[in-house]
Amino acid sequence: MKKIFFLVALIAFFSCNEGDDQNIDLTVYNPLLTVVENIANGVSIEGFLNAGITVETLLDAGVTITELLNENVSNSLEIVSSLGAEALYGLDYAGGYIFHINGNDGSLIVATDYSQIGNFSWGDIFSLDTNADIGSGDLNTQLIIDGNLNDNSSGGFEFGSDDYAFKVVSDLDYNGYNDWFVPSRDSMSAIYDNVHSLGLGNFDETIIYWSSTKIGYDPYVMGFNFDSWGGEPFLGSCASQNGLLIARKVN
Repeated sequence: MKKIFFLVALIAFFSCNEGDDQNIDLTVYNPLLTVVENIANGVSIEGFLNAGITVETLLDAGVTITELLNENVSNSLEIVSSLGAEALYGLDYAGGYIFHINGNDGSLIVATDYSQIGNFSWGDIFSLDTNADIGSGDLNTQLIIDGNLNDNSSGGFEFGSDDYAFKVVSDLDYNGYNDWFVPSRDSMSAIYDNVHSLGLGNFDETIIYWSSTKIGYDPYVMGFNFDSWGGEPFLGSCASQNGLLIARKVN
């Protein structure tokens, strides 16, 4: 009788343990395992960060910064807090090179050269004030396109076609994305300071680029040549043809 009771108890013990094992979610961070073992079990990067695992520990375990961003772009704030913004500046990501990190939500702005298509005209020449702030390029680009849709030739010049810089960029499907815009004046400076001056990116030092910032009839333009223009935007002419530098936001 005792043997039978022992056998039943033993079976019940293993059955309970098997049930417990089946209820364990391997994708939840387990502090008894190494980071590498947790990764192999499918624990998400978000799961590691929520468990207090540092960015440095994840990088040491083989997780890349790109993987951190792909999990959630707001992880950029953790990266900046741990490693500094320099860890992100100039990284080839989401179609361009990171030049700005929003300190509130971790969203990014990236930019890349698109001058291989050639130089383009500004479009209709009319009076318009657009913003110079970093991140205003998308609205600026749309304002300029809207202005070209209207008859603004009084006191200016009607370009007369859609083959102008801002329409070309707005219609662009490039590097897998179709939400490109022409960056603002201050964004151009940030691209120079945070990417080009570090020897990163793909920007052409031999040309002048349009920005989307304009005061009245005068648009800001910029060159990337270290020895002459030095990354300082300056007022150009809407009557000129210049190269395209494109940007997009990553939310």
